[in-house]
This record gives sequence, structure tokens and C-alpha cells, in this order.
Amino acid sequence: MLELMDLTKTFKHTEAVKNVNMFIEKGEIVGLLGPNGAGKSTAISMLSSLVEPTSGDVRFRNKSMIKNPQSLREVLGLVPQEIALYEDLTALENLKFFGRIYGLKGQQLQNKIEEVLDQIGLYERRKEVVKTFSGGMKRRLNIGVAMLHNPEIMIMDEPTVGIDPQSRNYILETVKRLNEEKQMTVIYTSHYMEEVEFLCDRIYIMDKGNLIASGTKDEIKQILSSENSISIKADRWNDEFIKRLQDIPTIQRMKVEEKEITIVVPKDLNMFAAVAKIADESKLELRSIDIKAPTLEDVFLHLTGRALRD
Repeated sequence: MLELMDLTKTFKHTEAVKNVNMFIEKGEIVGLLGPNGAGKSTAISMLSSLVEPTSGDVRFRNKSMIKNPQSLREVLGLVPQEIALYEDLTALENLKFFGRIYGLKGQQLQNKIEEVLDQIGLYERRKEVVKTFSGGMKRRLNIGVAMLHNPEIMIMDEPTVGIDPQSRNYILETVKRLNEEKQMTVIYTSHYMEEVEFLCDRIYIMDKGNLIASGTKDEIKQILSSENSISIKADRWNDEFIKRLQDIPTIQRMKVEEKEITIVVPKDLNMFAAVAKIADESKLELRSIDIKAPTLEDVFLHLTGRALRD
């Protein structure tokens, strides 16, 4: 349905996106992940025809969209990172304004506004001024604006940043419902790995302008099939225990949190006895040592050297 072919964007002397190739099939939810500065937003800007690539092509239904993007724009809904609403207008007035920009009018516009308000859960608040809304409500209205013209493809660029858990769950469920009921194709970027786990059929991972991995969630996790991720839990840590773990050369990566340490080691290496011995000699009482199945977060850290939120 939609394809990026050797897409490249250079700003002065910086290559923000480097020869990226992606495809998106009709009716799937595709996750685009990467740390800050990875090139995600630039790739999305080119995909949505807001920015012209330095080289490469965007093809929609096998036709180039670089010079003639109108047919893509007509079926595209975009939810940007930043709130794009008129805060001195009501929710209803915002939807009327943007609906007219999409070419909707009369009863058709009225019917669509009522449908969208119901879908985003803001019908009872439709006559209230947007500046009185919570961050989550503004995000939901932003999604409603992008839904007005029944888009076939929805691009959502970090739509849950800075909102409360209830609104976040509502947005995720809305995205899932739109995909299932309307077969809407969704391209979704996020800083929250659990959102990607919940929503996405396939995933692309970018770093420093390059596409470094792609596949289904299970295929991505197979990147770490030769390694074990071991979870060590305790009520507290001491410096000696952490230092001695860090000195073990076979530990490939180590992440220290308040009550859990995660280490990644070769799959054929049994670390249980060694960890228990170090804990005993460090006078540290452990709660548990468990092997964890590789997560998307583990793979992301392995590929980029950074956590998704870094």
C-alpha cells in the first residue's frame, strides 16, 4: 500500500535519514521506534509529504508521491507530536474548522463531528473551550481532528506524551478499535515500549538516521536468541555486589534499577551459582534470580546502546 524507497534527507551537512526502505500493508499497525534524534520525525514528515526528500521516493499504491502527493494527502490522517488545536475555541468549533478544511460541509460535517466526538469520548464536553481541557483530552481531540475525513492511513507521532494513564489507555484502545473496525492502517511512533507491544503488528527500529532492524515482534526478539536475560531482585543493593557483577567479563550488558538488576549473558552460560555466591560474599540477601524471555526493550538496548526514552 505504502512504500519508502531509499529515502534520504540531508540538512546542510547532516544526514537525518539515510537510505531508508520500509513498506506498510493495508490494515496493519506498524511501529516506528528510535531514541531521540534517530530520524523518526523526519521520516514521517517525508512520508506525509510535509518535507521533500533529498533523494529516494515515497510510493502509494505503486505511484510516486514526491511531485504529486495529493492522492496520498486525501487518505492520510496525521496526529503530530505537538498539540495542533485552537485553544480559545471549543472542541466543537475546532472540529468544524478542520472539517471544512477537509472539504466537509452541511449535514455530512455535522454527522461526522458527532461520530468522532463519540469515538474520542468528548461528546459531553464538546461546547467547552479547549484551553480548559486536560492534556489527555487535548490529545484525544487532536486524534479526532485527524479522523474527520475517514482516513485510510493514520500517522501518529508519539500521541500519548505527557498525559495521564487513563487517557493513555483510552487512546490505545481507540487506535486498536479503529484498526479492527475500519481496517485503518496505522503508523505509530512512541517512547513507550509497552504501547508498541500492545498495538503493533510489525516494527521498524531507527538509530542515527539508519534503519537497523525490522520484523514482527517475535522476529525482532529473535535477535537475542543466543543470549539470556537474567533478572536479579533484592530489597536493596550494596556497592560491592554491583562492582563484582560489573567485573564479570561474560556479562554483556547490565541494567541497575532500584530493586532489580538485569544482566545479559550468553545462553549456554549458567550464572545462577556465580550470582548467588557473590551475593553471599557481599552479605546481600536476594529475593529471586530468574531467566527472562527477551523483551523488545532488551533488543532495543542491544541494538542502539540506549533505552527508548533516552
